[in-house]
Amino acid sequence: MPKIKLDIVTTERLVLSEQVDYVSAPGIDGVLGILPRHAPLLTALREGELHYTKDGVTFDFAIGGGFMEVRPDRVTVLADSAERADEIDEARAEAARERARQTLKEIPRTDVEFARLEHALRRAEVRLKLARRRRGAPQPAHPSEE
Repeated sequence: MPKIKLDIVTTERLVLSEQVDYVSAPGIDGVLGILPRHAPLLTALREGELHYTKDGVTFDFAIGGGFMEVRPDRVTVLADSAERADEIDEARAEAARERARQTLKEIPRTDVEFARLEHALRRAEVRLKLARRRRGAPQPAHPSEE
């Protein structure tokens, strides 16, 4: 079966560079599934879960948005942030989520800071979801139900 090269890059580091079978990424208009020989595509990504499959095993990342370029033989993800599920510190993610929730309650909705904090909240919720799934904890049907 043909493979596709997946590179995940942040401003700090090359997070991943592997030949994979399949990539699933959180596009701004919905989840995108990418197989080898996919048509060329350039899209923005929202914060969410990126998954890839290699030799029948699925690997999970929390990404904080960014961009993705797809070519028939390569997927390049330029992520604002990217963490493997096993790198996520659940306690730290929970603290970040609570800080963002509290601050959102205290500032006016028209404040420019509001959008940044909403992004931070969504990113923390994705990180928590992945960390909890990794350790087998029950997941709510929707992040707002926690």
